[in-house]
Amino acid sequence: MHQGKIMQAGLGFVLTIAWVIAWGAPASAQSAIDGVDMTLPKMTEAEMTRDEVVARLKASTKDSPADFTRLWLNGLDLSGLDFSGAVLRAASLNGTDLSDTRFDGAILSQAWMIGANLEGSSLVGAELFQTQLGKANLTSADFTRARTAADFTKANLTGAVFREADFSADMRNQSMGLMRGVLKSARGEGVDFTGARMSRADLEFAKLPGATFAGADLSMATLGGADLSKADVSGTNFENADLTSTRLKGVVGAESANLDAAKNLNRALR
Repeated sequence: MHQGKIMQAGLGFVLTIAWVIAWGAPASAQSAIDGVDMTLPKMTEAEMTRDEVVARLKASTKDSPADFTRLWLNGLDLSGLDFSGAVLRAASLNGTDLSDTRFDGAILSQAWMIGANLEGSSLVGAELFQTQLGKANLTSADFTRARTAADFTKANLTGAVFREADFSADMRNQSMGLMRGVLKSARGEGVDFTGARMSRADLEFAKLPGATFAGADLSMATLGGADLSKADVSGTNFENADLTSTRLKGVVGAESANLDAAKNLNRALR
């Protein structure tokens, strides 16, 4: 038991160092996964069973929400559970089945959810600051009004809803200036970003044909190589967004968007 606690403390130290590096160097803020050994028990194992998770959820109250901070919940079947208001800060849920699960108002900041299945889940108003969602299945997931300055690299966003979600960088704090939403090579048709705040977000090579960006703020966003063909850009703010090689064929509502204020519009594919 004593040896196990020492090992756990050691793993915690390694991961803490990884986060200090990420938080202390804005230029690499979105690379928290870089240099982290994804074969560690922290990233692959579970220290609770589904029944134990259910028991903790049932014992929670509005004044005392269920707390899973830093717990290992990798690979579990937690589908259909209600984590509304729960705290899962820095928890590990890599490869976990979270389909049809409720996380409304939950705190998932700095959580590891690489390859997790959140199909059909509700994360309305959830906090996902610096959450790692690379290669996650977010089909039809609802992130309405969520704080989504997270890493969605290569995630499946088919039919996902990000209405009024906030992917933007917080420029009031320069040390956090590049902590913004990353959707590099994310993919999916019919994604809804209506009214989303995506200033400085990174959408390089994202494949989002037919997405809705109506009223969204994409100012200073990076859209190099992104596919936004047939997207609805009605009233979208593109000020200083980089449109190098961005596919804009067949976009709807271009007349009400300020595309002329974007950078490299002449290099976009229209």
